[in-house]
Amino acid sequence: MARLEIRPFSEEFVAAAGNLLAARHRSHRVAQPLLPEEYEDAPAAQAELEALLATHDAAGVVALREGRVVGYLLGAPRPNPIWGEHVWVEPAGHAVEEAEDLRDLYGAAAARWVEQGWVRQYAIVPAHDPALLRAWWRVGFGQQHALGVREVPDVAWPENVRRAEERDVDALIALTPVLSEHQALSPIFVVGMPAEDPDELRDEIMADLGKPEIADLVAERDGRVVGAFQLVPVELSSVVHAGVARPEGAALIGWAATNPEVRGAGTGLALTHAAFAWARERGHETMVTDWRVTNLLSSRFWPARGFRPTFLRLYRHIP
Repeated sequence: MARLEIRPFSEEFVAAAGNLLAARHRSHRVAQPLLPEEYEDAPAAQAELEALLATHDAAGVVALREGRVVGYLLGAPRPNPIWGEHVWVEPAGHAVEEAEDLRDLYGAAAARWVEQGWVRQYAIVPAHDPALLRAWWRVGFGQQHALGVREVPDVAWPENVRRAEERDVDALIALTPVLSEHQALSPIFVVGMPAEDPDELRDEIMADLGKPEIADLVAERDGRVVGAFQLVPVELSSVVHAGVARPEGAALIGWAATNPEVRGAGTGLALTHAAFAWARERGHETMVTDWRVTNLLSSRFWPARGFRPTFLRLYRHIP
């Protein structure tokens, strides 16, 4: 095989890299046809790369064999200090013809990233491609997070779940820390999340309750709110479900929590059925959510509800 040549990523390589991304996405959609179709076409894929390249501090590399682009890797920090000194390889941030070449691309790109101080490194990788995942694992990355998708089934609205009302605000405030407290436990260890200001949280919940496009669902038991989900159209979501990872017209379960004492009693299942019913009423045919793979509860609950992983977020911290 001809020798691999590594060069810095620049605008001159966007078209060729876009072709690689479109080819990767076509393969991905064979496994996950609910992913957006538009990125199978090179122009849409190229536009996605142009946007990534225009991101502040974007930096990466391309791989060539005999003058032909056969792979690329592009990363940039996200504008949020909660991640520390970091770099993200977004869902469209890499594609290769041969999975092994990813290791060479990372070796070249990581040298600059670490020089910049970007020692916390995230890569969002198609979950259907074991060879590509192995290439990332063999340069020190491990699984951290999963994105999932499924069709919206036709199910009845459960009797013990309803849309939240103003009278539920205190209950929703009380439920808010339940998720972060659980995520801080072993083996998840998500720590350092800032506590929300109660007054700001109350204002935020009240504002959401007034938006018809947002569904705050609450489950009751013995007249008491014991769990809640929040759903939004995926277009209103954060950067988690974006670009090639964003099914068109999907509903997103963006937040979910149940009181520990009712877990295993069907509250989460009832809320999930209500989420499906709400989404179908709103005309959504697809639903997405995401979870920490180290969260033993959610990493079993969501696949059992029919959500299929589309992308895995991998992570490496270089001391």
